[in-house]
Amino acid sequence: MTMLDTFDHTDFAAAGISRKLRGTVSVVIPTRNTAGTIAATVAELMILAEDGLISQILVVDADSPDGTADLARNAGAEVFSENELVDGFGPARGKGDAMWRALAAVTGDIVVYIDGDIADFGRHYITGLVGPLADPGKQFVKGRYQRPFRYGENEEPSGGGRVTELAARPLLARLAPELLAFDQPLAGEVAARRELLERIPFACGYGVEIAMLLDVWDQVGIESMAQVELGTKRNAHQSLAALNGMSTEVIAGLAAALDRLDRDDTGRMVPAEGTGPEVTLRPAFATVKAV
Repeated sequence: MTMLDTFDHTDFAAAGISRKLRGTVSVVIPTRNTAGTIAATVAELMILAEDGLISQILVVDADSPDGTADLARNAGAEVFSENELVDGFGPARGKGDAMWRALAAVTGDIVVYIDGDIADFGRHYITGLVGPLADPGKQFVKGRYQRPFRYGENEEPSGGGRVTELAARPLLARLAPELLAFDQPLAGEVAARRELLERIPFACGYGVEIAMLLDVWDQVGIESMAQVELGTKRNAHQSLAALNGMSTEVIAGLAAALDRLDRDDTGRMVPAEGTGPEVTLRPAFATVKAV
């Protein structure tokens, strides 16, 4: 079994990446009610833009009523409503759909996706994620990090990422064990070559990360993938009811991807008829561009 290459963000500096990297970098942030964090996130990215490492900061917002779009725009980002991008597919249907639609506005050769609600985001997220792609043999990089768990005024060093630990990783261990090498299979922090992203379908909703991981693995193999240590990631914790909905979408996305890929080296999950949510897939973006 091929080992997954794992790096630390301290292995990479912006100046060194810029010298070695072939192509330009777009950072995409899908947002929904992230007014408390988006301006600080964009401010960190603007430093890398001024240094020449990234060429585009693109916020794709879910028409948030809390003013996220205006805050992002005022901080220096290019901002679109997720519903303005790509005609013919109706209103956007969740995070994965926003990520897919963003490809219509991306200008870079490399696309970095990050979440918009990270309380301790730093520009080392970007240098860490992009750094491995200076090697032409790498096509996809995923973040790994510690997820502190905060309750009231107290914080435990771990305990966040409950859907990952209780659903995604146990299922991967049983169904696609090679991908268990990814410590954070549901991480929203991803960097990939745009050409690769345009070849794969995107699951709408919260199943997007697990389905993307499987589709990329099927396309390029684990030897062309990597993960990078980013330190910590602090964001708001969801209620149990919200986590139930997220877990349901993640499991459905995993099941649909396994069924679609039909590989001999993975297991399958066959839902009982009429149970579970239907997974909406957006087609490989390259096919939409060609129309």
